[in-house]
Amino acid sequence: MSSSLALRPRGRRPQDLRDISIEYEGLDRVDGSARFGFGSTKSLSSVSGPIEVRPTLENPSQATLDIQIRPLAAIAGTDSKALATTLKSIFSPSLFLSHHPRTLVQIVGQALCGTDSGSGLGSAGRGWNASLTASLVNATTAALVNAGSVPMKGVVCAVALGRLKSDSSAATLILDPEETELPRLTGGGCFAFLFSAALPGSPLASSGIPPCSLLWTNYTTAAPFDVSELGQARELAEKGALNVWLKMKESVAWLEKSAVPKVEATSEALEPPGLMDVDDEKVEI
Repeated sequence: MSSSLALRPRGRRPQDLRDISIEYEGLDRVDGSARFGFGSTKSLSSVSGPIEVRPTLENPSQATLDIQIRPLAAIAGTDSKALATTLKSIFSPSLFLSHHPRTLVQIVGQALCGTDSGSGLGSAGRGWNASLTASLVNATTAALVNAGSVPMKGVVCAVALGRLKSDSSAATLILDPEETELPRLTGGGCFAFLFSAALPGSPLASSGIPPCSLLWTNYTTAAPFDVSELGQARELAEKGALNVWLKMKESVAWLEKSAVPKVEATSEALEPPGLMDVDDEKVEI
């Protein structure tokens, strides 16, 4: 295990994430947009809605959720469309779509990096690696928070997890694997969690952290299936998702602070009405 960990870039421990960056973009003609990144693995997402929907897509009981994923280069292929379907299954249960029937909520995700494995470049059949998928999920959550026009049941946070080759019988699980670590992985995937106070269980009063539940994962391994290993992977991924949630909470606090307009009080503004000087000779009736 020690030899495997020594090869991690920048000496990261198994439970360490790369530096998380969240930027709320001001894209035109959308209700909200945000950029999210794990180190150099970055993506951008925008949210529009509720807006008018085409009659063919109209749903009388809830809003229609449309998600499009665009690679860094080329046009969206089958891999991008499959990822868009995955994101739709993740966010559909986390939004109150029934509050806006007969409308459209459109989400557009854009990869901002291209990797040697082909992830994010629109390479047919090469898929999107787990770290970039997690980045897109978190960017979409931040864009929804930035928009504020679509009611949310909670905050969806995702992290990638990898399974490193180990000299011992037990596998080494690592959070947020980088591109250089992918060839040495024997398994891995993305875990998406929903943090919501509406979930069963009471949040910790001291920290204010709401309970969370696993929404989706595509964790797979080349080794035979092991229930205990899957449990360990989920536990480690949940700790990583909590770090993403805390970073998201911090960014929202900064967003609210920056959105408050600054009002400079002047002597004219502070002068109460009714105390103005009036020249009776110039008053016309």
